[in-house]
Amino acid sequence: MNTMVISFSCSASRKATWILALLFMMSRVHGQSTRGFVSVDCGLTNSSAYNDGITNIRFDSDRGYVAGGLSHTILAEYMVGSDEQQKTLRSFPDGSRNCYTLPSTFGKKFLLRATFTYGNYDGLNRTLDGSPFLFGLHIGVNFWDTVNLTNWDPSLTVWKEVLTVAPGNSVSVCLINFGSGTPFMSALELRPLLDAMYPFVNTSVSVGYFRRIRFGEATEYITRYPVDPYDRFWEGWSFSYNTYPWINLNTSSQVEILPGDDYFNVPMAIFQKATTLDTNYSFIVINASLGPNVVPESVRLLPIFHFAEINGNNMQRSFDIYNADDVLHRGFSPSRLQASSLYNSGQFLYNGDAVYTLNKARGSSLPPLINAFEVYSLLRMENFTTDSEDVNYIKQVKAHYNLTRIDWNGDPCSPREYTWEGLTCGYSSSNKNPRIVRV
Repeated sequence: MNTMVISFSCSASRKATWILALLFMMSRVHGQSTRGFVSVDCGLTNSSAYNDGITNIRFDSDRGYVAGGLSHTILAEYMVGSDEQQKTLRSFPDGSRNCYTLPSTFGKKFLLRATFTYGNYDGLNRTLDGSPFLFGLHIGVNFWDTVNLTNWDPSLTVWKEVLTVAPGNSVSVCLINFGSGTPFMSALELRPLLDAMYPFVNTSVSVGYFRRIRFGEATEYITRYPVDPYDRFWEGWSFSYNTYPWINLNTSSQVEILPGDDYFNVPMAIFQKATTLDTNYSFIVINASLGPNVVPESVRLLPIFHFAEINGNNMQRSFDIYNADDVLHRGFSPSRLQASSLYNSGQFLYNGDAVYTLNKARGSSLPPLINAFEVYSLLRMENFTTDSEDVNYIKQVKAHYNLTRIDWNGDPCSPREYTWEGLTCGYSSSNKNPRIVRV
C-alpha cells in the first residue's frame, strides 16, 4: 500500500496579516458568554477598553496588571493587517523578573496565552542581527517556556499557551531576562476551563501548548472563539493538504458527545469535519514538530486524538495509532456520528519530534480518519509560593511605605534565585511554602 505524510513542521506562529484576513471568514456564533475572560492589550496607551473587531472579546489596557516597563508601538511597516493587540507591546529593560498579575479563582483550571510580536519596535532589528534573542516565561513561580526570537521574521507573531490550575485568587506571568535581549509582551489572555477538562492538569502538573490541529476543509487558518467557547486556537490543516489522495469529509448531522464526556469539549463544528485518504492508501503520518527554535529532547509530550465517523457509507474502519514505533492505541474504530477522544492520561512520552502514525488495521475496509489533534508538553509545578499570610503582610508594607522598587514584583521568596531584594526567606522542609523571616 502507499503511504502519505501529514507534515506540520512549520512554526506555530504566523503572520498577523494572514491570521486577520482569514479570521474574518470565521463562522460567527453570536450570544456566547465571555464571562471570566481576562484579555490584556500590553502597552496600550489609551486606557479605554475596546472590543476586538474579529471576536468581539473585550480587551483592556495593561495598566493595573503590571508595574514598570515601557510602552511601544511596532513600526508602521508592520501595522497594516496586524490585529489590534499586536500593534503595541510593553518591554522590560530593567530587572531580572517582571510580572503581570491577573485575577483568578483558587483551584480554577484555565488556559493562559501570551503573544509576542516584535515588529522592530526599537529599530534595532534584534531578531535578525545574528545574535541570540530569547527570554523566559514563568507561570507563577514555575518555569513555563522560553520565547526564542533568534533569526525570527519581525512580522511574525509567537504565541505561548499553558493549561494550569490557579494557585490562589490571582496568577502571575513573569518575564525573565536571560541577558540575551529585552523581554516584552504584546497581549495576555486568560480563559477559564471546566474543572473536568484536561483531567491530567492539576496543582502539581500543568501542560504547555505544543500543537492543536483541526482537520477537514476550513475557510479560516485559525478557528477560535466564538466557535470554541474556551477560545482555544485550532490550526487549520487543509491549507497545506487539499488535493488527491487527501479526502475531506463533512456532515451537517449532529455529532453526539455522550453525557459526562466533557474532558476536552471539542466544538461540534470541528467534529463535523474530518480528513481521510483514498482507499488505495493505508496510513497517515502526522509530523507535528514546532520548528527550528524548539529542542526536541527537552520536551515530554501527551498526544490527544479526536475522532467521529462521518463517512456516509457503512464500510468498516479500524486502525492502530503509534508514537514513533510504539503502539498507543490498537484496533480503534470511530463510532458513527459519535465523538471519541483517545489519550493515555498522565503518560507523557519521550518523542520530541512529535511523529504519530495512524495505520490501517488488518481487515479494515477503509483507511484512517481524523477530526482533530492536540499535543501538550509536561510542565511540573515543583516550586511552592510564599506563605499567603507573609505575602499579604509584605504587600501591606510595600503599599504603606510606597516602595515602588522595580524588583519587588512576583512572589517574594520563590523561586529562590528571584527573592526580593532586602528579604530573607526560610525554606524549611517541614513547611512547603517559604516564609519571610527577615525584612
